[in-house]
Amino acid sequence: MLISISEVLETPVSTLLGENVIKPEVDELKAISAKLEVINLQLAQRKTTRKRIALWILILLCIVILSIFAVLLALESPYSGWDYSDPETAVLGTAFHSFEWLFVRVAPIILIGTVIGIFLTRKKK
Repeated sequence: MLISISEVLETPVSTLLGENVIKPEVDELKAISAKLEVINLQLAQRKTTRKRIALWILILLCIVILSIFAVLLALESPYSGWDYSDPETAVLGTAFHSFEWLFVRVAPIILIGTVIGIFLTRKKK
C-alpha cells in the first residue's frame, strides 16, 4: 500500500515513513570546472589546428609564387618574338605581358608577407 501511495504522490517511501533521506549532492563547482576544462581543451585544439592550417597554406602560397617565378624566368618572355599582326596573337601577347608585368611587381610583396606569416605562425619550442 505504501508503494502505491508513493507512486501516486511521486515521493519515496522513506519520506512517507518520515525518514530524512539526505540526497547525495553532486559537487556543482567540480562539475562546472570539469566541463570548462573540456571546453578549454577543445578551444586550444581548435586554435592549434587553425594555426597549423594557416602555416601550411602560407607555405603552399610561397611554393606557388616561387614556381610561377621559375616558369616565367624559364620562358624568358616568349611574347617578345611573336608576330602581332594577327589579332588573336596580339591579344594573347598583351595578356601574357600584362600578367607577367603585374606578377613581377606584386608577387615579391606577397612573398615577403607569406615569409613573415610563416615566421609568425611557426611552432615555438
